[in-house]
Amino acid sequence: MKKILITGGAGFIGSHVVRLFVAKYVDYQIYNLDALTYAGNLENLVDVEKASNYTFVKGDITDENFISELFQLHQFDGVIHLAAESHVDRSIEDPMAFVKTNVIGTVNLLNAARKIWHGNFEGKMFYHISTDEVYGSLGAEGLFTETTAYDPNSPYSASKASSDHFVRAYGETYGLPYVLTNCSNNYGPNHFPEKLIPLFINNIIHNKPLPVYGDGNYTRDWLFVIDHARAIDLVFHTGKNHETYNIGGFNEWKNIDLVRLLCGIMDTKLGRESGESSKLITYVKDRPGHDLRYAIDASKINTALGWSPSVTFEQGLEITVNWYLNNSDWLSHITSGEYAAYYEKQYQ
Repeated sequence: MKKILITGGAGFIGSHVVRLFVAKYVDYQIYNLDALTYAGNLENLVDVEKASNYTFVKGDITDENFISELFQLHQFDGVIHLAAESHVDRSIEDPMAFVKTNVIGTVNLLNAARKIWHGNFEGKMFYHISTDEVYGSLGAEGLFTETTAYDPNSPYSASKASSDHFVRAYGETYGLPYVLTNCSNNYGPNHFPEKLIPLFINNIIHNKPLPVYGDGNYTRDWLFVIDHARAIDLVFHTGKNHETYNIGGFNEWKNIDLVRLLCGIMDTKLGRESGESSKLITYVKDRPGHDLRYAIDASKINTALGWSPSVTFEQGLEITVNWYLNNSDWLSHITSGEYAAYYEKQYQ
């Protein structure tokens, strides 16, 4: 039985990966390691928590001794590394938290894997999930490819760029088997409401302002989280050792256009007059180092591994809205306490 460690498995993307692997690979033992910080939520996994091939482990990847002992105890065959601090605004407030988790935490995992595999790499794989933000900002034209030079502009993207470099360095220096992916903005069910789409869904429900940075013309490529989980499954099992794959949704949207589309969907779902939710749009002071545009060229994973998105953005957004409206208890639980205090500081 293969033993697979998924870090950050109680978070947004991680919970969808855990759910997919537990259901699809009954002959694997799936270990979900999560520190359960503000964005980690075991309510994301109530449907698999009693599965015989699933084990939850509470722990912090920044704890070197704990990680070393965990790997020695379970002798993992593979690692799918998703645990990370990921919100740009938080990285501007506290860069060191991102260095500790994203850089030191990743190196702790690399060291632990190298130690237990000790050169016997047959059937072993370290899969590092990263972001398109490491590439910096695009102008009006062009796309990020796997060979685009790194040019991070925020403490978050700098910390992820550093972790990417460490993974590749361990591959070159020690022969550690790895695959690495850089993804575009994810959206979908179970997303903690600090990122644009879940934040605005929650605010529209409660008739709160929709804080749009700057002029709203920042452009992002959007990837449905369930499609991302499918891609992670594919790369982990069929990706070529020491290769990088970009995963994008072929979905470029300016923030303001996305917000207006979301407002229209929410007006219909909530039985409001057309245009009512868009009155909540409020332009706020731009954040420092705000990248103008991200856009992924996902042709490599499409051609080499046969992956492509399963839904259009409009379809995925409607699925997402429906999920939040049908899971109001989840939303109310997660938007209390520390999140409420952070929200007040960030946007009020």
